[in-house]
Amino acid sequence: MAEQERPKLIQSIRMNYRMTKQEDPKLPLILLGAFVGAAAVLFALAYLLDVHVIFASIFAVLGGFVAMMYTLARRSSRAMYAKLEGTPGAAYRVMTMLRRRWTVEETPVAFNKQQDLVIRVVGPPGIVLVGEGNPNRLKALLTSERRKHERVVADVPIHEVVVGYDEGQVPLKKLNRTLMKMKRQIRPAEMTDILSRLRALNASGRNLPLPKGPLPTSMKGQRGNLRGR
Repeated sequence: MAEQERPKLIQSIRMNYRMTKQEDPKLPLILLGAFVGAAAVLFALAYLLDVHVIFASIFAVLGGFVAMMYTLARRSSRAMYAKLEGTPGAAYRVMTMLRRRWTVEETPVAFNKQQDLVIRVVGPPGIVLVGEGNPNRLKALLTSERRKHERVVADVPIHEVVVGYDEGQVPLKKLNRTLMKMKRQIRPAEMTDILSRLRALNASGRNLPLPKGPLPTSMKGQRGNLRGR
């Protein structure tokens, strides 16, 4: 089992590195610096503690490798957000990495010709309507969608979030963290009933596929980074 997963891990790291380097040309030098810096500090520490040079070297190399992998994860996360920023469906693609307790709709619950979108996600806080696009146009979409949902799930908390950088908005890179910090207001056992009632609302609305395509980094490799680290 472990032997089968090892090639997948190496392949994932390679893909992660290549995709990140496209957005971050200085990546090789940054990773080298992280490795050398961490290894030097750890070797010096081991030397001061009078550890045998062989064990000190092994300790330094392992520490340098960990520092390099950590740096790669952070830089790839930053590059991914930069690549997604401003593209239709970016919020959806980020939210797909939320934990299993969350259900993200694959299609917007509301949209217009200008590609402003409202995406629905259901999780511990209840129903969250996430708006992506022009904030002025989103007001009407969010208000209309809230009213529709209140007729079907009046007993479920409904929240609104607008992705952006203006006051009162949530930056794309902080979206998942913001959702996960919301107060838990529904139990896991209630999720099935809520989702069932929402299907009726889906059947009466329009359906617009969100932009597809691979994420700039592998979903498995980025899952931890997008959970609020």
